[in-house]
Amino acid sequence: MMQRRSLIQAAGAAAATLGVPRLFAQEWPSGPVRIVVGFPPGGGTDALARVVAQKLTTMWNQQVIVENKGGVAGVLAAEYVSQQPSDGSTLLMAHINSHALAPSLQPKLRYSVERDFVPIVLVGVTPNLLIASPAQKALTVNDIVAACKASPGTVSFGSAGAGSAQHLALEMFKLQAKVDALHVPYKGSGPLLADLMGGQIQYSFETMTAATPHVKSGRVLAVAQTRAKRAKGHPNVPTMQEQGFAGFEATTWYGLAGPGKLPASVAEKVNRDVNTVLAMPDVQEKLDTYGAEDGGGSQDKFKQFIATEIAKWAKVVKDGKVHVDT
Repeated sequence: MMQRRSLIQAAGAAAATLGVPRLFAQEWPSGPVRIVVGFPPGGGTDALARVVAQKLTTMWNQQVIVENKGGVAGVLAAEYVSQQPSDGSTLLMAHINSHALAPSLQPKLRYSVERDFVPIVLVGVTPNLLIASPAQKALTVNDIVAACKASPGTVSFGSAGAGSAQHLALEMFKLQAKVDALHVPYKGSGPLLADLMGGQIQYSFETMTAATPHVKSGRVLAVAQTRAKRAKGHPNVPTMQEQGFAGFEATTWYGLAGPGKLPASVAEKVNRDVNTVLAMPDVQEKLDTYGAEDGGGSQDKFKQFIATEIAKWAKVVKDGKVHVDT
């Protein structure tokens, strides 16, 4: 692993010392580069985008700005970026919501993931954390299942919006546990976490990136994590699988994408430079804390990953008869 990282760093350093090659004179944006995030500040997408933007600003000697455009669980930002000029000046921090869940949940979607975007690089895949407000008595998955069975449709689970990763993780849980629960949608993780800490809602399958600071400070309690293996950042929190939910895997993921006609040379440069950023020890440390793993790699790796996720969640939407009012 270290050897691979050093190679990536060496390759990145070599590329950086060459500066921006001449061929970018026509194609590389001269002004600031924007990374558009589909959620308000205080959530995981925003946190990861800022880590990457800060490093790229230094590396490119050019301002890289994070712009928040919240709404429709990240779909509004994706729609906006799909209509921007394909010159590299506007990129999207693509997200499971906009690029894997929306295609099966939103029949009126105004963009096609395949046609209107160029996948550039996967930034990270994070488990969700099943978290509880401090006042809750049911603090194991089995106890939560029992509470849902005792009062169907009243135990509340917050999400970052109808059709969000948190919402779909809840639907997967309801299908597997054969229970009903109350879904409470918010406009992002920031407001959801504020209400959870205040005790207005009871639980959430929140993204690990957004939940981690509050778990560490003790303001919310971690019950389970939702990848097959435990994340490095939370070695003591059992997985859903360990608590009797075989094959329960609900992740939240983030990656950079550009508008559909982004020139290959621009996409390749951003891919190469973000791979260099992700291999930096201080960035790696932040990603580990957030539980963001498996980032980096080729454009094709990200493209294939998106295709697999679209198919997987389309099945949950169909089996759970999930409908989102748009």
